[in-house]
Amino acid sequence: QVQLVESGGGLVQTGGSLRLSCAASGRTFSTYVMGWFRQAPGKEREFVATISRSSRLTYYADSVKGRFTISRDNAKNTLYLQMSSLKPEDTALYYCAASNEWTIRRDDYAYWGQGTHVTVSS
Repeated sequence: QVQLVESGGGLVQTGGSLRLSCAASGRTFSTYVMGWFRQAPGKEREFVATISRSSRLTYYADSVKGRFTISRDNAKNTLYLQMSSLKPEDTALYYCAASNEWTIRRDDYAYWGQGTHVTVSS
């Protein structure tokens, strides 16, 4: 299995940028499809972005397409989410997650971090 720890969250103004990181340990990071999800207060956890094992494929939720970029560095066992043009509706607890298959379904991700808070002020 793999252990995941997110970092990089914080408070930012509307239009600002943040980069989230997710450090992985345990079983080989490069064998997993990785994803970012988020959960706003009172809402369900939703898909944000996913990246294939080799970084060849990426996929984004419509709400973040063109503003967020997912990437990974398998040599450093680290997943990233570069967030730009942030909006108040991006405020949420952001999770990284690992899956054995190419999917955007939350239930198909077996391993999760504890999350990092992102707050976008208006």
